[in-house]
Amino acid sequence: MRERLLAAEQVVGFVWREGTLHVLDQRRLPGEQVWQACHSVSAVAALLAEGALQGAAARLLCSGYALVLGARQRLEAGADWHAGLQVDRDALCAAGLPAAEGERLLARMRQRLVIMKPGAQPLDVLEDEARSAHQRDREANLAMAQLGVELIRGFQGNLQNLLSIGCAGALASGGFGTALGVVRAAQIEGLLERCYLGESRPLLEGAHLAAWELHQEGIAAALSADAALAHVMKERGVTWAIVGAEGIAANGDVLGVIGTYQLAVAAMHHGVRLMVVASSALVDLRLDSGEEGFHDLGHGPLAYGPHERIKGVDEVAPRYDVTPADLVDFLVTERGVIERPDAAKLTQLMCRKRLH
Repeated sequence: MRERLLAAEQVVGFVWREGTLHVLDQRRLPGEQVWQACHSVSAVAALLAEGALQGAAARLLCSGYALVLGARQRLEAGADWHAGLQVDRDALCAAGLPAAEGERLLARMRQRLVIMKPGAQPLDVLEDEARSAHQRDREANLAMAQLGVELIRGFQGNLQNLLSIGCAGALASGGFGTALGVVRAAQIEGLLERCYLGESRPLLEGAHLAAWELHQEGIAAALSADAALAHVMKERGVTWAIVGAEGIAANGDVLGVIGTYQLAVAAMHHGVRLMVVASSALVDLRLDSGEEGFHDLGHGPLAYGPHERIKGVDEVAPRYDVTPADLVDFLVTERGVIERPDAAKLTQLMCRKRLH
């Protein structure tokens, strides 16, 4: 199966080529494909801040390449490139990279510098780490796709209608994607009839990104208003709801794009199985529950698009919600699959080696 997955044509959201980071500007999709060439940390930070680069994995990987760009500029100018890594990390976090992820990224870069061989060039070491992180993410996605599609095959074994929300695809990752990676694998394995997508308001990732991504690869997709997804489940014979995640607490609670929670509730009512596909790096065993760890994330004013507002009427526009673990049928990671995730199972999972 791996060979078939690798052979399939896939869209990409960014490319590192000849010392330059090229990013597909997601603000311009689906109308036009515009690539932005980034030669500096400030250029990458601007794309992060302006929403041109979405997806937790994609933002982190591009930030790794940004640190390489910053170090190169300082080396060429004879400045203190080592101290500059912290300065550049801070700039990326100010632009939207989560602080904890930025700190882990910086720690990995510094660790590679500590253990580099005598005579090695620091810039080469930093670039190698950024490339390696990119490849690791892609390999993890391929492993998850294979595990996820086997669940789909085992459930029914013939053409099935799947459903997703948000854009947990190649654009949001280092390649292939998480939730949409499983959808791709189902298509390649001849198991997919159609994938139904929620628009994913307020940012419309489903309408602008996920639908474009699947259409580019000839995968049958249909777009629906988020409010109609329960109706779609009931009327269209959906067998699986497959979603990505922004974070997973120790008890299995899932932080996802807004709408994931109501999708999970509807799925349970209609007998549709919910599969969460996410890297084990998103599992935080320090957080006892999702409500404890995630309740402050993703809230605040965020427009739902151009419309007339009534003065005196507040707008509630969270970007994320928390899905309780008891609504999750399967959690698929590159380390393996958990059915009905809980604290004990997640602790055991995190002790395993990666499968890829």
